[in-house]
Amino acid sequence: MGSLETLTTTTSVENGTNPNCNGNQLQQQQQQSHHGDGFDAPTEVDKEREILISSKNQNQILNPHPQPQQHQRPLTPDNDGSLRRRRLGGAGGGGGSPLEVGSRVMCRWRDGKYHPVKVIERRRLPCGGPNDYEYYVHYTEFNRRLDEWVKVEQLDLNSVETDVDEKVEDKATSLKMTRHQKRKIDETHVEGHEELDAASLREHEEFTKVKNIATIELGRYEIETWYFSPFPPEYNDTLKLFFCEFCLNFMKRKEQLQRHMRKCDLKHPPGDEIYRSGTLSMFEVDGKKNKVYGQNLCYLAKLFLDHKTLYYDVDLFLFYVLCECDERGCHMVGYFSKEKHSEESYNLACILTLPPYQRKGYGKFLIAFSYELSKKEGKVGTPERPLSDLGLLSYRGYWTRVLLDILKKHKSNISIKELSDMTAIKADDILTTLQGLDLIQYRKGQHAICADPKVLDRHLKAAGRGGLDVDVSKLIWTPYKEQG
Repeated sequence: MGSLETLTTTTSVENGTNPNCNGNQLQQQQQQSHHGDGFDAPTEVDKEREILISSKNQNQILNPHPQPQQHQRPLTPDNDGSLRRRRLGGAGGGGGSPLEVGSRVMCRWRDGKYHPVKVIERRRLPCGGPNDYEYYVHYTEFNRRLDEWVKVEQLDLNSVETDVDEKVEDKATSLKMTRHQKRKIDETHVEGHEELDAASLREHEEFTKVKNIATIELGRYEIETWYFSPFPPEYNDTLKLFFCEFCLNFMKRKEQLQRHMRKCDLKHPPGDEIYRSGTLSMFEVDGKKNKVYGQNLCYLAKLFLDHKTLYYDVDLFLFYVLCECDERGCHMVGYFSKEKHSEESYNLACILTLPPYQRKGYGKFLIAFSYELSKKEGKVGTPERPLSDLGLLSYRGYWTRVLLDILKKHKSNISIKELSDMTAIKADDILTTLQGLDLIQYRKGQHAICADPKVLDRHLKAAGRGGLDVDVSKLIWTPYKEQG
């Protein structure tokens, strides 16, 4: 998809200083992120790592698409003449009329090159004239997380195009989205679960089309956000939010955060520490006992997850927060949530690795950890459905590595049920994974696993590294039981 890679700008805020004040030193990092998780995606999809694991209550993750590649100027009109376009002579700030919402134009991105965009929204500049605007644009062929406000100086006004026949354009857009949604359903359909239809997807994108928070400060990092998050109305016009990295309370001003930090007693997430290995710790947070923390975690996560329903009734969920620990405290790097009671045997509802910590194996660690909890419960588990295509690939990568490791070491015959008992992976997930690897044959009315050592080695090599290991000897945990 081009030579460019997605860059998430993560600024390290040294010594807690305010990056907006004069004299403060900021160490800039350009951190490559190939999504969602928020996840660490399998090798074969490293170039576009967007993890969107949807669920009926909390939907998944996770992570960015490649930056837009350089394009030729968009073609006009279609061969059949159904879409008629006219060029505009100017825009706000250039002496002409401002661009209309829906206009298409070439825009100069951070790499200095021009890429095709669509104008999603516009707003007047506070110090400008009546026709002076800035524009919120979407890079038309790429994920919405790259959407941003741009100045008119970044636009090539000679390339501006707008649709005269908006009804025809709307129809074409609707058909295009329906085809896209059909592909998504075909790839991710799981019997018994309902996916978003095209109308719901359009409604979601309309409601969340403009990012309301541009950046956040969390601990020593300043992080550019990816998506809209439904913060309370009083925060809607706040470009930057300041989070306490321990209790996740958020404020509008640095001074408020500094006052809060002098009073906040927490040095780690609330709840019980259930795992510690080296500098890594995992905390189990009960949403019922820590409702404000759970809701704030959802607000924070939604900034980096697109198709995720923010679920306010956090009482029903347990949150497993992974931290890197040092002398200053335990700093959140990611989390996953799960329902306290799931009739469908779901062991994971939502998962996120924060951008500064991606590509370090934490996404795979979180997936593995969810299965270790299932083993402790004596149950098989599976992530909430529906899975996105890339979410499915990430899980398939985990399932592939785990199953092939066992098959390579196991010399005698082994059944799918035995594999499920050993791994806590649902039998259906095992079957579809092995079928995808061509390791299943149907003989005499039942499935048989055909594991040639050379074939196993080839698949293991293609699956890539497995990420960080969970040291089960360091896991101290008992399954959740409702008190009273």
